Amino acid sequence: MAGGGMVSDKGGARAELYEHKITPYFIFACIVAALGGSLFGYDLGVSGGVTSMDHFLKEFFPKVYRRKQEHLKETDYCKYDNQILTLFTSSLYFAALFSTFFASHVTRNKGRRASILCGAVSFFAGASINAGAQNIAMLIIGRCLLGVGIGFGNQAVPLYLSEMAPAKIRGAVNQLFQLTTCLGIFIANFINNATEKHKWGWRLSLGLATVPALLMFVGGLFLPETPNSLVEQGKLEEGRRILERVRGTKNIEAEFQDLVEASEAAKAIKHPFRNLLKRKNRPQLIIGALGIPAFQQLTGMNSVLFYAPVIFQSLGFGSGASLWSSTITSGTLVLATFISMAFVDRFGRRAFFLEAGIEMIIAMVCVAVTLALKFGQGVELPKGIGIFLVVMICIFVLAYGRSWGPLGWLVPSELFPLETRSAGQSIVVCVNMFFTALVAQCFLVSLCHLRYGIFLLFAGLIVVMSCFIFFLLPETKQVPIEEIHLLWQKHWLWKSYCEPEEEKTGMKPVQVV
Repeated sequence: MAGGGMVSDKGGARAELYEHKITPYFIFACIVAALGGSLFGYDLGVSGGVTSMDHFLKEFFPKVYRRKQEHLKETDYCKYDNQILTLFTSSLYFAALFSTFFASHVTRNKGRRASILCGAVSFFAGASINAGAQNIAMLIIGRCLLGVGIGFGNQAVPLYLSEMAPAKIRGAVNQLFQLTTCLGIFIANFINNATEKHKWGWRLSLGLATVPALLMFVGGLFLPETPNSLVEQGKLEEGRRILERVRGTKNIEAEFQDLVEASEAAKAIKHPFRNLLKRKNRPQLIIGALGIPAFQQLTGMNSVLFYAPVIFQSLGFGSGASLWSSTITSGTLVLATFISMAFVDRFGRRAFFLEAGIEMIIAMVCVAVTLALKFGQGVELPKGIGIFLVVMICIFVLAYGRSWGPLGWLVPSELFPLETRSAGQSIVVCVNMFFTALVAQCFLVSLCHLRYGIFLLFAGLIVVMSCFIFFLLPETKQVPIEEIHLLWQKHWLWKSYCEPEEEKTGMKPVQVV
């Protein structure tokens, strides 16, 4: 690991010696790797739309279809309360949860690129099966293969982007993953709009998931491995060569030396998962592996993404209007990601988490109060109230899309040292997918029984997670990824868990500005 020194928001012990240029080689590598987000995003967007399509429901869920037709233009919290229907959505995330542990082994021993290729192949197979599904069993099998693909992709892509990126723009580069996720959602909503009236439309919507998987696989064949991974595998000369090409300069000795030292520490760790439980890794475990990925799902955002068409139909919008309303929200999410990419390395991670949290709380409370007064009475929702709800949801999406959405992947990928990075990211994905599946499986039944209270519950959880960030997360902007560990030593709580650098090297304690 890198030695002692001063750590400020502009870097760490050797950070002032790092050099880089933005090269075409670097841009190509990041764009191809970021396509992994489009797999996740396309599925998020397409699954909610498909589960509201009449032809899909009529073929696989006739009871839900009949209930929907009986209350087509009326408000009804319980239109879509069906556990098998929600299992269609959540089965993918349970599969991703288990597959990420296999992905960790591949990512650490074979490299980030190998995991990206495995994810593309599995996702392609799952999309093909779903497109040709003849029964619910085929749908679930296809969804599980999609989940394996997402488990591998979400494990490797954020690591790949964070390791390839120079420290000063790591936030923006890592958020390419979130950007492609949002674009995937946005495109999926347009495809759903175009196909919903056709008998075979749901097959086309599900089958087109093969396109981003194919693009990621073909691009992945030409993708360079990260210098961090190459050094970790003992391929020092190749790692140096790739680092020179990615940084666009021969003056990479300081950064390369940090990678070598981090790799030497990593090789001493034979059981990275067990190492994560050590006292010195408590900050990364609590914040990066458990807290942030769980809270990201407990904001309620993925419920909006999964079921936006279903929610809007439950609110009294017609089928076509509900799909267009969800397209508007996904477009808002894309806009929010561009805002985050532009400013996250300037204003920092904490500022985005906290400011957006306030907006999200206000939006959820407004939605809950409106629904408490005007909703669930079996009557058609007034147009003005419907527009207000769409606006509130868009405000919520805009806040989430520049905070918990992208930063929920960025910050955990920054926090882990190299020796536990693959294992740590596996737990991140595992926790994320567990809570994603849990929320997906429980949201519609909770909407049915808790009614507007579900949105108050989300508002309360956002208060808790904002306090979590305020008290426990130090600012990581522009700090080199191999020197993030130095931040813990001056944190009011975590310094008691982390052995001071002076005890190891005799150097003065790190000062975090």
